[in-house]
Amino acid sequence: MYKRFNLKNKVAIITGACGLFGLEQIKALLESSCTVIGFDIDKNKIKNVKKKIFSNKLTILHCDVTNFAHVDKLSKTIIKKYKKVDILINNLSFDYKPSKKLNNKMSFNTLSLEIWNKHLNLGLTSAFICSQIFGKFMELKKSGIILNIGSDLSIIAPDQRLYKHLNSIKPITYSVTKHGIVGLTKYLASYWADKNIRVNCLSPGGITNNQDKNFIKKLNKLIPMNRMAKKNEYKEIIQFLCSDASSYMTGQNIVVDGGRTII
Repeated sequence: MYKRFNLKNKVAIITGACGLFGLEQIKALLESSCTVIGFDIDKNKIKNVKKKIFSNKLTILHCDVTNFAHVDKLSKTIIKKYKKVDILINNLSFDYKPSKKLNNKMSFNTLSLEIWNKHLNLGLTSAFICSQIFGKFMELKKSGIILNIGSDLSIIAPDQRLYKHLNSIKPITYSVTKHGIVGLTKYLASYWADKNIRVNCLSPGGITNNQDKNFIKKLNKLIPMNRMAKKNEYKEIIQFLCSDASSYMTGQNIVVDGGRTII
């Protein structure tokens, strides 16, 4: 059983690698003996991750994954060094934090086309770009795994009552992006099925990260398990979806949310 989870000699790309969930993905894959290459645009976060995680199997690169030319150039460097890419995790999404200052800008009635395009570029176009570029290398060797990161909001609408006491709102761009990620997953799973490239989506619920206490209290009431996830509670599902342990699974959206979306 352990051998099917083992990722020794595998090479993985993770976008948005230096964020909260990206770090957990890095740890999960390193634990399975995978070689990990993280992409992030925030140079300060890259420095911090390098200080936190010491591993000769981890490389963090500065990359704008919304820029096709930049990703394409890096991909050639990676392939030259590692000869392949086995796993791609499309993790990047815009980091939205409820804020009174942003409320008017994020309201559907006033949301600008500039913000709409920016958020969709970060959360959806980046996944398209990376899947297209690294998918071509996977096609050549007829093997690969793409894991897209969705959300519980990939299948339900945000409950705006959660943000009311903050005089804030969850923007439409987050919902559209996360629903779009599921659509991208299904399309690519079908498109590449005969190339032995499996594409799945992991949709996590909220992760505890020093959020507003009233927000947590309200959200917990919507979750049958009555709590948000701990940071490390997605480790095994990430390892499963990135390994041979899930060899007959493709095109699926795996929701791990404490039961929030079942009622």
